[in-house]
Amino acid sequence: MSKLFGTDGIRGVANEYPITPEMAVNIGRAVAVIFREDDKRSKIVIGKDTRISGDMLEYALVSGICSMGVDAYLAGILPTPGVAFMTSSTGANAGIVISASHNPYYDNGIKVFKGDGFKLSDEKEAEIEELVLNENTASLAKSVRAAGRVHKIADAGCSYVNFLKLTLPKSNYLKGLKIVIDCSNGATFEVAPEVFTEFGAEVEALYINPDGKNINDNCGSEHPENLKKIVVEKGADIGLAFDGDGDRLIAVDENGTVITGDQILAVCAKFMKQKGLLKGNQVVSTVMSNMGLGIALKQMGIKHMIVKVGDRYVMEKMISSGAVLGGEDSGHMIFLDYNTTGDGILTALRLIEAMKEESKPLSELCKIMMVFPQVLINVKVERKPDLNNIPPIKDAIKSVETSLRQKGRVLVRYSGTQPICRVMVEGLTIDETSKYCHQLADIVKANLGK
Repeated sequence: MSKLFGTDGIRGVANEYPITPEMAVNIGRAVAVIFREDDKRSKIVIGKDTRISGDMLEYALVSGICSMGVDAYLAGILPTPGVAFMTSSTGANAGIVISASHNPYYDNGIKVFKGDGFKLSDEKEAEIEELVLNENTASLAKSVRAAGRVHKIADAGCSYVNFLKLTLPKSNYLKGLKIVIDCSNGATFEVAPEVFTEFGAEVEALYINPDGKNINDNCGSEHPENLKKIVVEKGADIGLAFDGDGDRLIAVDENGTVITGDQILAVCAKFMKQKGLLKGNQVVSTVMSNMGLGIALKQMGIKHMIVKVGDRYVMEKMISSGAVLGGEDSGHMIFLDYNTTGDGILTALRLIEAMKEESKPLSELCKIMMVFPQVLINVKVERKPDLNNIPPIKDAIKSVETSLRQKGRVLVRYSGTQPICRVMVEGLTIDETSKYCHQLADIVKANLGK
């Protein structure tokens, strides 16, 4: 098991794998060594979200990168998909995002992209990890005379906005729509309002005043409660909630009902199939997807491929199968014809395009998928042993699966970024689902909990 990498980059959870400045320097060195080219000047793009530790880690990364003779290009505060876009469009050797995504401000993490804007393979992550943990990596540094330089990309946000503007048919495409957006006091706080306003929508922007500590604080894709209320109060057509680094989207329909990532996938899959844009007639999602997604896709005659949790694994399957649409119920959506990673704003534009072209409200479009009752409980754990080697937990899972009689499912797994075990149960009724989920959570807590 990797000591550094989780499902979404290098883990920086404060109470498990804190990323210190010293570690960030080593990460900068390692990424530079892996991606630098000896025959020409190499460069790495760095972007970040709004959390207070971002500046500190940025400077540390830059020190490591430049010590290896590689130039660092600073994009400033920019959504993760914006950094992926800037990396590929500027010919950089690699891209780095300093962000802990939807986590609280006191966590931080580091995501790495290849020069083409795609996330790393397991093999490439292993190479970087080996260098980060190797005490001799510093000896690979160039002499001071060959040190890298630091450059600021003044128009990174503007370039990303212009890229997004090219994904819809015309400049006033959203005219007549009333949209409420929740920017989570995160990386989308400037670019998201600009995109939707420039497309002609009437925009109400929430949580656009980051102070370094309020990112994801009772707002954003993890906490859409206030967004639901404002959408109804304002009579808006749709609400859009992004996470701290802008690669996730959770939507709210005109009635204030939360629309999950799986529902967004179903709506977009149907629209793309109708338009002849769903290459291979297939969609990729993870084991966390609601059972209703698989049923909906089957009814639409669309092939459904399932992978383990992590948008990186979704992407790998998309590339190997030729699929252009994939995602996670958490809101990571990948539209491979447009960008190389999950993109919350891009996903919102695709979802609104389906609404516009079909002339239907979001609530009506979402009727194509029945959402099975799902209960998820996060249990804090002290350690992460193989669950199959803990008889009480293994037996309890088997017992619940038997009780559900193939009319539901159980998924118990560790978080890749936090010291928690996720216990998820789906069933036909909320009462039954909740009962079984709490039973399993209690057993996990008794055996592994803090």
